[in-house]
Amino acid sequence: MTADLRLRPVLDDDLPHFFTHQQDVEATWMAAFGPADPADRAAFDAHWKRIRADPAVASRTVVVGDEVVGHVNAFPAAGRLEVSYWIDPRRWGRGYATGALVVLLTEVSRRPVHARVAKDNRASLAVLRKCGFVVVGEDQGYAHGRGVEVQEWILELSGPALSPV
Repeated sequence: MTADLRLRPVLDDDLPHFFTHQQDVEATWMAAFGPADPADRAAFDAHWKRIRADPAVASRTVVVGDEVVGHVNAFPAAGRLEVSYWIDPRRWGRGYATGALVVLLTEVSRRPVHARVAKDNRASLAVLRKCGFVVVGEDQGYAHGRGVEVQEWILELSGPALSPV
């Protein structure tokens, strides 16, 4: 994990970065369960307006140095608390997703916390496991990012987040 990674509340100026990040075809395919049309700016803006207006959602911008590299969220879903994250694909492999998730999980005290990941998204599964999540189930659903039904793992964190070495 990089020492200069930090989280802060999402600002209006962060949204163009987030929108650009979700235009990456490989990232959209890996995430699988994203927006129906990643290029629809109006839908993107409406989505983020809802997120930012909901006091039950903890949404943070991931910043490294002075650069916006992604976002991380904790949100209610079907009576459970779930987390999600999106890191600029040009910055994958540097520990930013893991670092951001660890920091967010120290801010969020509610447990258990859940996450979902496409079964073939090994990188995201590794991030979640490094943070202490364990697989507790399976599901499937239509993934807009792939245009097909996708098998997914359901993971849970019951205690504090692990701090990766």
